Formats: sequence, structure tokens, C-alpha cells
Amino acid sequence: MLLELDCGNTLIKWRLLDREGRVRDRDMAPDLVELQCLLGGQEREIHGCRLVSVRSADETQVVMDQLTSWLKLHPVLAKSRAELAGVRNGYADHGKLGMDRWLALVAGYNHCHRACVVIDLGTAVTVDFVDAAGQHLGGYIAPGSKLLRGSLQRHTRLIRYEQSLRGDLLQPIPGSTTAEAVEFGCDLMLVGFVREQLRVARQVLGDEMVVILTGGDAERMAEALPETCHTLSDLVFDGLALACPMEID
Repeated sequence: MLLELDCGNTLIKWRLLDREGRVRDRDMAPDLVELQCLLGGQEREIHGCRLVSVRSADETQVVMDQLTSWLKLHPVLAKSRAELAGVRNGYADHGKLGMDRWLALVAGYNHCHRACVVIDLGTAVTVDFVDAAGQHLGGYIAPGSKLLRGSLQRHTRLIRYEQSLRGDLLQPIPGSTTAEAVEFGCDLMLVGFVREQLRVARQVLGDEMVVILTGGDAERMAEALPETCHTLSDLVFDGLALACPMEID
């Protein structure tokens, strides 16, 4: 089997693939110790490991060393490149583009092979434009829903609530409690930002561009957008496979 890791700043997303490339198991873990517990002995069947990391070089090396010691194999780390799978990095210094963004936009373009806008709705919202020839044109980064809510709660003394509500993104209504006002307001900010990105994308890429959504809020957002969207859950892992192709034993 093949173990894939997406090492974020606080959590490690992982999935386990069988020899046919099917996802056998998946979860998130705060560290490799917890990951080992979650695997429940399946590591004995792992014959390959590849990973992407947005952590510092030193932190990433610690993870690499731990994996080598634990799995008794050498994991393969995805590294920044000026071009990958027909996509050219749009940053002057391609190493400055976050690896998760890079892999997601490469995978998005390879999904459709057309001009596309790739929107990752996670802790942060990242937006990347790729033209029909595979040239990355840059993008935008903004706070995601959790950061928006957390910022209000941290910096506004009177906004304190435990209830977590989710409004209807298609038919937003004014909140009649503080909790509703915050939750619905943050939803509207997120929807407004994404809709504006699509307006800009049409100007930059043309009306035939493909809209690709990924991340935790992707499915909810797709329901609130007038455009037909492709909602893909594993874009970073799909990009990792393109960056680090491996045979699965």
C-alpha cells in the first residue's frame, strides 16, 4: 500500500491507497504518533510513502526522518518546480508559491485541460487562475470561514457564543441573535468573495473557464454559485501523485 501525507501547519491529512489506487483509509492527525495509532497496524503493509509539506525545511526534515525510522523506507517529498504536468508556475520565484496551492492548481488543470479557476475553501481561501495553455496567472488569498469567525471572537469582547449555526447560502437572512449575526455574516462575506473571484476570472480567462472548488466548504459553496462547478475533494493528493509518481505494491 501507499501512504500519502499532506502536512499542514497544525494537522497532517493522510490517506492510504491499495495497489489499485483506491482509498483504503483516510483521516487527519496532529502528529505522526497519532497517525500511527489511527493506522492500527496497517503500516506493516505500507511499501511506499509520498508527502507534501507547507512546514519549514527543518520541521519537514523532522517528519521525513520520523517516517524513515518508523516505516523503514525513504519517503518521497514533493518539491517546488517551475513546471509540472503541463502547468507553468506563475511566481517569479516559484519556490515562494505554497506547495499545497501548487499541487492543487496543477491537479485542477489536469482535471479539465482548459482555462480554470481553482478555489480551495479551507482554513484560508486560496484562488488560482490557470489559462488554457497551462500558464498559472497568480491568484488571491483570504481568510476562510473558521478564521473569519475566530477573528471576531478573539478581537471583540462581547462576541462570545458556543452555538455553531449554518445558514442557507442561497437565501441568507439577517441574524436575530449574536450567534446568527456572526455565522450568517461570515457566510455572506465568504460567498461575496468567491462570487467576485468568479467575476474577475471571467474577465481574465473568458467565459469558457472551468470553476473547480475544493476544501471543507466546497460543497456548500457550490450550492450558492450560479456557475456549474466541479467539486473535487482530493486535489492536493491528486497533484502529489503527479509530482511524485510511484508504483503501489
